[in-house]
Amino acid sequence: MAHEINQACIDACNACADACDHCAASCLQEQDVQMMARCIALDIDCAAICRLAAGYMSRGSEFAARVCAVWADICQGCADECAKHEMEHCQACARACQRCADECRRMAA
Repeated sequence: MAHEINQACIDACNACADACDHCAASCLQEQDVQMMARCIALDIDCAAICRLAAGYMSRGSEFAARVCAVWADICQGCADECAKHEMEHCQACARACQRCADECRRMAA
């Protein structure tokens, strides 16, 4: 079954979406929200695409592997941005996004 074959990637996508949601909400509470604007925007994009990705893989969509490389790029961009910030929520998000990017690359291969 497709969801069992892709379970590691599905789990990484769901964890990434959760981390991105938490990061975006936490960034909105930071002193200098404007400084966090790019981080917030990428968190929102990444969370949305990760939920979409998990759905594609759970359903066994014939397009899942082909678009996984794009998902990996979005997750990598979010990971790179979050890693620039020292707040723990950004660092945790960077780790989750990097794991998701790695799993999406493996799935696409």
